[in-house]
Amino acid sequence: MDEVFRALADPSRRLLLDSLNQQNGQTLRELCAGLEMARQSVSKHLAALEAANLVTTVRRGREKLHFLNAEPINAIADRWINQYDRRRVQLFADLKTSLEKETMSDNDFVYTTYIKTTPERLWQALTDPEFTKRYWGLYHETDWQVGSPMNWKMGDVTMAGPGQVVLEHEPYRRLAFTWHHITEEFAKAVEMDDELRDKTAAEPLSRVSFDLEPDGDQVKLTVIHGGFDPGSAIRPMIEDGWTRVLSDLKSFTESLPPTT
Repeated sequence: MDEVFRALADPSRRLLLDSLNQQNGQTLRELCAGLEMARQSVSKHLAALEAANLVTTVRRGREKLHFLNAEPINAIADRWINQYDRRRVQLFADLKTSLEKETMSDNDFVYTTYIKTTPERLWQALTDPEFTKRYWGLYHETDWQVGSPMNWKMGDVTMAGPGQVVLEHEPYRRLAFTWHHITEEFAKAVEMDDELRDKTAAEPLSRVSFDLEPDGDQVKLTVIHGGFDPGSAIRPMIEDGWTRVLSDLKSFTESLPPTT
């Protein structure tokens, strides 16, 4: 948290965060054009923000895009709001809310967190049904081969359908799959009204990816969920859901005994 507070203390870095909050997913050139700062200064401040995990970068072709990351703000809010009067930490609550709004200008959701574990252990937590049931409340029926179908199981509810498949599978490094169909039984289980069910069921399948990168005794996990149409009804639904799931994943994985 020391790095987060130091990063937020600099007014130039706050300007960069403001710029990304207004238009996420900017390149270095775009950030420089929108602010009266030299390229070298912007690069230096972005490095500090990235070191504090307040900014996440994603490579798309030759471009390096910069995105806000709400995870450190979540950690600050969770720690301090529980111990001090809410009025005295309203600044953090407001900042947390601001960073958790539309995460990317192209409507993708991007979230980075650091988990004190190994890539092998985190991979197991993401793919082993006995693990996902414990922190996520569901599991996947699949052989995890690229192109293989995968059914989502949540208690007695099954989410399955055409195109619901594994997209990428590189053990301990990268996992990607299409997001599940909104079936009638799923809508009923989560008490979704008929209008919302029909709207979400008509949307194309989206895509979620998990990138694992070792970082000392931790693993940097970046989750990107994209492929939403403008005005998607599913997009705002997954925002809070992913924040909770990834927080539970971190707590669960860090509580596991080390592998032998």
